[in-house]
Amino acid sequence: MRITSTSCICPVLVCLCFVQRCYGAAHHGSIKVTRNQTKHVEGETEVHHRPKRGWVWNQFFVLEEHMGPDPQYVGKLHSNSDKGDGSVKYILTGEGAGTIFIIDDTTGDIHSTKSLDREQKTHYVLHAQAIDRRTNKPLEPESEFIIKVQDINDNAPKFTDGPYIVTVPEMSEMGTSVLQVTATDADDPTYGNSARVVYSILQGQPYFSVDPKTGVIRTALHNMDREAREHYSVVIQAKDMAGQVGGLSGSTTVNITLTDVNDNPPRFPQKHYQLYVPESAQVGSAVGKIKANDADTGSNADMKYTIINGDGSGVFSISTDKETREGILSLKKPLNYEKKKSYTLNIEGANTHLDFRFSHLGPFKDVTMLKIIVGDVDEPPLFTMPSYVMEVYENAKIGTTVGTVTAQDPDTANSLVRYFIDHNTEEDRYFTIDASTGTIKTAKIFDREETPWYNITVAASEIDNPGLVSHVPVGVRILDVNDNPPELAREYDVVVCENAKPGQVIQTITATDKDNSANGARFHFSLDEGLSLNPNFTLRDNEDNTASILTRRRRYSRTTQDIYYLPVLISDGGVPPLSSSSTLTIRVCACERDGRVRTCHAEAFLSSAGLSTGALIAILLCVVILLAIVVLFITLRRSKKEPLIISEEDVRENVVTYDDEGGGEEDTEAFDITALRNPSAAEELKYRRDVRPEVKPVPRHHPSSSLDSIDVQEFIKQRLAEADLDPSVPPYDSLQTYAYEGHRSEAGSISSLDSATTHSDQDYNYLGDWGPEFKKLAELYGEIESERTTYLWS
Repeated sequence: MRITSTSCICPVLVCLCFVQRCYGAAHHGSIKVTRNQTKHVEGETEVHHRPKRGWVWNQFFVLEEHMGPDPQYVGKLHSNSDKGDGSVKYILTGEGAGTIFIIDDTTGDIHSTKSLDREQKTHYVLHAQAIDRRTNKPLEPESEFIIKVQDINDNAPKFTDGPYIVTVPEMSEMGTSVLQVTATDADDPTYGNSARVVYSILQGQPYFSVDPKTGVIRTALHNMDREAREHYSVVIQAKDMAGQVGGLSGSTTVNITLTDVNDNPPRFPQKHYQLYVPESAQVGSAVGKIKANDADTGSNADMKYTIINGDGSGVFSISTDKETREGILSLKKPLNYEKKKSYTLNIEGANTHLDFRFSHLGPFKDVTMLKIIVGDVDEPPLFTMPSYVMEVYENAKIGTTVGTVTAQDPDTANSLVRYFIDHNTEEDRYFTIDASTGTIKTAKIFDREETPWYNITVAASEIDNPGLVSHVPVGVRILDVNDNPPELAREYDVVVCENAKPGQVIQTITATDKDNSANGARFHFSLDEGLSLNPNFTLRDNEDNTASILTRRRRYSRTTQDIYYLPVLISDGGVPPLSSSSTLTIRVCACERDGRVRTCHAEAFLSSAGLSTGALIAILLCVVILLAIVVLFITLRRSKKEPLIISEEDVRENVVTYDDEGGGEEDTEAFDITALRNPSAAEELKYRRDVRPEVKPVPRHHPSSSLDSIDVQEFIKQRLAEADLDPSVPPYDSLQTYAYEGHRSEAGSISSLDSATTHSDQDYNYLGDWGPEFKKLAELYGEIESERTTYLWS
């Protein structure tokens, strides 16, 4: 079947159709092949015949935007089986079949019934089939083909991003790139020149130009000045068909703004200025403004004003207002019309941000001259000094002259001045002032120790113009007079230890004086000369405004006297000198060896041993528990009546407490010592007196001759043997004192019973280092030692 297209009739498309047909026959055609095979005799070679082509077709084209009254003819389908008798029926299926594209089922002619738009759909895929009209059986296999919509130039170029806003610096070189614009064309760029765009400038010449192919906009003039023209509106056109006649076009607007550069120096509108400033202007206030013009904007117009010379550079100063770019002229010193009536200043205004590319345009600064005229003003009186300091003694009589203030009218008229004190505070009422002379006098009696300084304010006004008033501060210092005696600096708590030594410093005292150092800097300390010599304490003046209290004897006793009183006389070095008497209270306290106070009260004796209340309670509890254990032990012992010694291994020691302390040598009931002194006088039988024996011992008899010759050593051995062999008593430990040393003792008796009461020369001071348990013993032996030593005090 052949498919022919009438679109190739157009002379312009003859060549294209030929190429497309060949391409379609080779690639897109569906070819029906019929194999005609002939069978030969065995042994003969099989002969292959060339297949017969059933379908012959091509790619169809249809013009877009067809507006004719009749359907547009697209092409024709034809099968080789078609004999022209109408027995073949052609069927068309696929995209747009039956709606956009219709086919004559007998002839195979295809028509387009609608106007197509290539920009919406570029091609349609359809399927063609030839069947037997009678049997509806396919005569050819189904074949696929494409109908392409052929483009025409029906879309104009468009600028999708327009309008544009762009900036370029002024004074840029010619050809500086500004912006690149791009236009798009919806037509087919692969077919003809429908989508080939060319750019041109319709508005904006001769300032700017555009590249026809790339659309790049560039500056077309040298040194475009922003100050001359800042904004430009450039219209760019894009035309398809390569700009040929009949092509479609579109345009856009590009708004170009020249940005500023510092290419203009500042300029003062005038070379000479004149400013009037009254002499009453306050120091630090702004007295005028000046401004230089700069055609640039932003930071390129920033400038700084300075005073470069002139006779008023020390009186005036200038600063720059960042917002208004004005020079603010301020007053540095007060003006005086009577001394100087005018000043001249040279003021410079210079840019702060320079662009060296334009330095050839001249110096970016300008200078102008400013003349300042000082105006005469009626001024208040002017004091000769900015402040006054005066002095007067305390206790001065009322009306005593303190000092004088002076003020004058600075104006040419030199009017008379009247003085007065501003009574704003209570201090101002202590003084009066003469209205004509300005002499200040006292109005009350002063006490320096109460108020050493007074501050008052004196005012002066012109008699002709009382409204003009000036003020001056006046300080009055009150001078000291020696009218206060010295006193002790504080209440002293003086303590002396019981074991103090003569000449020991127990307190250092100081004194104070309400008067100033001129009348009270040097103090003299002494004891009251009107009293008798104090035997207990003395005073030493250290000559540095302090004094020391010293002891005069050894040892003090709280039980004898616990408080002493010492009168002290203190005098100052003023003229005339003043003195006062104070009494020191000295307490007697028990101290450690290093001087630390242990206690000053008798009821605190227990605590002096270093035991707290909790410790005492613990000790009492332990004693109670021990007593309870002893009572329980005695009760059990009496109830059981068993010997204490159970076996030889079970040996227990018992501590027996005796309430009888003995009566010394005369006590014969507690211990019979005569037996030891004379063994011959000992009894034949002695019972142990510390316990009651439960078994009566067997008496032992010794001849009298043995008693006369027995020695003490033998006697003791005999007693020890009796004690060891006695089974009725436990082995109590007994402490015996034997005064007899034997017949051959060279030292004689060491007993204290007959020894002489002589004092030992041993030093017992080491007892104080044994701890708090031996403190009382150290005190007792220390007292004995101190009583045996005498000291001479002079």
